[in-house]
Amino acid sequence: MQNVFQARNKAKPIVFHLRDVVRDRASEGITFRLRVPSLQIAQGEKIALIGESGCGKSTLLDMLAFISQPSEIAAFRFRPDLEDEAIDVANLWRKRKQNQLGELRKHNIGYVMQTGGLLSYLTVRENMGLSRSVLGMPQEDTVENLARELGIARHLDKLPDKLSVGERQRVAIGRALAHEPPIVIADEPTASVDPFAAEKIMSLFISLAEERNITVVVASHAWRHIQRLGLRRLSHHTQRSKDGSTTETIVNG
Repeated sequence: MQNVFQARNKAKPIVFHLRDVVRDRASEGITFRLRVPSLQIAQGEKIALIGESGCGKSTLLDMLAFISQPSEIAAFRFRPDLEDEAIDVANLWRKRKQNQLGELRKHNIGYVMQTGGLLSYLTVRENMGLSRSVLGMPQEDTVENLARELGIARHLDKLPDKLSVGERQRVAIGRALAHEPPIVIADEPTASVDPFAAEKIMSLFISLAEERNITVVVASHAWRHIQRLGLRRLSHHTQRSKDGSTTETIVNG
């Protein structure tokens, strides 16, 4: 009994709790379904969803970022601030509280897009500081310090088109971290760079997140270098109905 009590005390608080969550989308007569029977992500965890294009990775990330609303929800709770009670996200979706969901995303989640998603008319400094500006946070030395850690300090006053693909991805990571969110979601953040650069960028990203105790959920098609960084891999498999009308991916974790 004492060991059970100690184990519970050591357990980290749950940031995401999903149960029987489904997202359907249809295209050309075929239904693509992502089903999540059970998923729990603890504070500070580093999670990886590995799979080829079309298996539902981006769909899951968009649901976790409150961008895509599930088609069915039994439970979806989110606890970004460990001092507060968990937020019933399922209820916010049912009541169409898009503004509240947007506020949750803006304050608590950093998102790294596969293509970087940088604004071409803003400098590196302005792109990285954008989230802080939107939230009315003082700039201080946050962007400069992050740029130094990411190895892009010399590019702060350049526009994105003057950078390599790898450098743009580092800027995107810096932008996701700049407003100090408790959670960062990354969708194939190194898909556009060579394997050597991908491993280096991912290692740097995870290292920065570890230092800040940030919860990370990353989607990737490359398990080799993700595995070396010690991320927990979500279990998933894809199946097709006998008549070929439905392709379903099931994710558990």
